[in-house]
Amino acid sequence: MARLFGTDGVRGTAGREITAEFALKLAQAAAIVLAKTARENGDRPRAVVAHDPRISSDFISAAVSAGLAASGIDVFDAGVVPTPAAAYLTADIGADFGVIISASHNSAPDNGIKFFSRGGHKLPDSLEDQIEAEFGNSHDVIGAEVGKITRFSDAEDRYLVHLLGAVRVSLKGLKVVIDAANGAASAISPQAFIDAGADVVLIGADPDGLNINAGYGSTYLSALQAAVLENNADFGIAHDGDADRTLAVDHLGNIVDGDHIMAILAISMKESGDLARNTLVTTVMSNLGLRLTMKKHEIEVIETQVGDRYVLEAMRDGGYSLGGEQSGHIIFSQYATTGDGVLTGLQIASRMIQTGKSLAELASEMPVFPQVLINVPDVDKSRVNDVALQELVAQASAELGDEGRVLLRASGTESLVRVMVEAADHGTAQGWADRIARMVETRLALG
Repeated sequence: MARLFGTDGVRGTAGREITAEFALKLAQAAAIVLAKTARENGDRPRAVVAHDPRISSDFISAAVSAGLAASGIDVFDAGVVPTPAAAYLTADIGADFGVIISASHNSAPDNGIKFFSRGGHKLPDSLEDQIEAEFGNSHDVIGAEVGKITRFSDAEDRYLVHLLGAVRVSLKGLKVVIDAANGAASAISPQAFIDAGADVVLIGADPDGLNINAGYGSTYLSALQAAVLENNADFGIAHDGDADRTLAVDHLGNIVDGDHIMAILAISMKESGDLARNTLVTTVMSNLGLRLTMKKHEIEVIETQVGDRYVLEAMRDGGYSLGGEQSGHIIFSQYATTGDGVLTGLQIASRMIQTGKSLAELASEMPVFPQVLINVPDVDKSRVNDVALQELVAQASAELGDEGRVLLRASGTESLVRVMVEAADHGTAQGWADRIARMVETRLALG
């Protein structure tokens, strides 16, 4: 049987994999595991439940809340808020755990269920495994012992106050375009920027349940690029459906990805003394240009495997304050327990105000090395350490030296191997990537 939890909660097509019955049973299983400590202490367990605006989120959220209440959990229904807001609210009211109903950047037919432990932290594999083991079991209570479902009436206000507390300068004089992906940040993100003093142009902020991530947001940046140019804005930001990540566009319409954002903010935080242990945490997929820029500024870099949960784990284990991914998941441990797209946008704007520089100028600090990625399907990924293949990788690495690198890794979910090569020029990167990919096909062929 395949593992129930993926890399970021449970996800599938609403009404097929994610049914009302499934959501209720999963909530009951989570209640057994995540409310255990509260029950042992004789406390009445509490949980925050929130969701994005996709059409299926209402019935899934209702089923989750029903499953929790039937298990004796008092539920605080925060309604439509971003994923990082759900995490923050879980910590803010001292709830035993939190739940967010969202499929992030996926289209409207999909949905997902993700849990946060006490303090608003993503669950480690061990807790997810315990929940999976309890799936189908329940801790139902009767009569007055059932949980109460209460509308979390000031959820948005609490989160907005929290966001504004992280902004140290007025954003007056900045004009920003916000693309909310017709998602969970459609109301909160523009309000945060307006309250901070910015002039806001809003696109992709009319959710109807079906248009989340459709032609807008961090996976479709052309709309934001056009709007920035059309409105003569200083810059633009694009969230994904649950607003746990952000990508940006400078005043010239150029894309500023997560690597650039991390470079800008790491330098800023080092200057202000907020960069804990003078270290940035990122993944192996970040561009070589980021590493070289950090070296120039004498900032250490720690790499993790791909996935913001692994970045978070490394940050928590090492006590680091900044980490993220090229995709725009940026984590500020001083303010958040997960990636926060609205907070990231506010920090970018603050840096622009503090330096008096455009986003284009700030981003130019980091050179971008051409990066070629080839996915080689239908191969035996378990043999990725084949001797001849590793010798070729070593040869490529030696030739590229400090101005390039090779990454060869097996997919965690598919029968394929990923070949990534960076070099000073695209031709060199493409040449080595093609050569290594051909050997992967030959040496790791199935059968």
